[in-house]
Amino acid sequence: MTAGASRGAPVAFVDGQRLWQRLMTLAQFGAVGEGGVDRPALSDTEANARARIVAWARALDMRPYTDRVANLFLRFEGTDPTLPPVLVGSHIDSQPTGGRFDGVYGVLAGLEVVQAILVSDKRPRRAIEVVAWTNEEGSRFAPGMTGSYVFTEQKSFDEVASTRDGQGIKLEDAAAWILQSDQDVELRDFGREACAYVEAHIEQGPLLQREGVPVGIVTGIQGTRRYRVSVDGAAAHAGTASREDRRDALMTAVRIIAALDDAADIAGLKCTVGLFNVVPNAPSVVPSNVVFSVDIRHPDNEVVDMIDGFLKTLAVEHRGRCTVSVRQIAHAPSLTFSRNIQNVIAEAAASAGVPCMSIYSSAGHDARQLHYFCPTGMIFIPCRDGVSHNPEEWAEPEHVTAGAKVLCETVWRLANDD
Repeated sequence: MTAGASRGAPVAFVDGQRLWQRLMTLAQFGAVGEGGVDRPALSDTEANARARIVAWARALDMRPYTDRVANLFLRFEGTDPTLPPVLVGSHIDSQPTGGRFDGVYGVLAGLEVVQAILVSDKRPRRAIEVVAWTNEEGSRFAPGMTGSYVFTEQKSFDEVASTRDGQGIKLEDAAAWILQSDQDVELRDFGREACAYVEAHIEQGPLLQREGVPVGIVTGIQGTRRYRVSVDGAAAHAGTASREDRRDALMTAVRIIAALDDAADIAGLKCTVGLFNVVPNAPSVVPSNVVFSVDIRHPDNEVVDMIDGFLKTLAVEHRGRCTVSVRQIAHAPSLTFSRNIQNVIAEAAASAGVPCMSIYSSAGHDARQLHYFCPTGMIFIPCRDGVSHNPEEWAEPEHVTAGAKVLCETVWRLANDD
């Protein structure tokens, strides 16, 4: 290392090409088709990706450890080990039709921050811990964000342990298998402090691209409620059962969904029915049961709360001769991130010479849970046409680098702050 390099600021040593290569390497774990990634939480595929990340971290003088829910922490020690660390990261699980950047960008950008600091021949005052949270997506074990919920003690491990995937496997068993697969990774108890948390992520929306701005300072996350609605009727012959005698679960479900869609349109609310299961799902049988999901989102908590009551009313009004149950599986109110962290990110972007703008997150992230635990912020980079959870998901290399530079300067400042 040259004398000049040893005196340089860590941000000057962020290597976008190195970060890009790691992104493309990790995308091979669960690669499907052209650019797609299917990496379920707590699966063999995620275990292999996790092992690769641990190997990269150990080469950077980082110490890995985990907990019972299989959150992965990679600690880069500071000059004062007694101080609470700065956490930086995201997740590495994906949707079944995921892409190469969602979640994993935040973890690998965190590794790049540490490598830049290491190459600059400096040490932060506080430790920096890069973290990959367990089951953020919730595509295997619903609902998602399991690891960050448990870490921040908003849920206990016992509350999530019995959650089962589509094959009936319990989350606690899948997590235990991951821990057995780890090689020399220390298992620690829950209940640790953190000075701050910063998460870098693709926007998953079109605003940054539309404005031509490479970095967004996330001001907050909109509120959401998620439900499972079950409609129970009775199977009957499609040719012989009269209309007045039918208990058609599918028709009841359709009426509820149509009414909810009309209400969402009036309220300006985002409403999604993404899961829909029909039993027996046969062409000549009146359906006996339908289970469907409802996801409602809006920045105004009062609007989300209003629709909550309205959905339950619709279930009664449109049930006909069927029975309907509505079960809320997740509720996350709208929030505003730490003003101080937002300011630090803005100062970091200015120092790094990276244009930025304030932006609101329409999608949920682990940062939501950390917000209630320690000062928290997020950094967005553009994704092409706002496409995410899709093999077409794409981030330009120069934006990947710009976000990492802002993250590096942000984390460096926080890690050396009083």
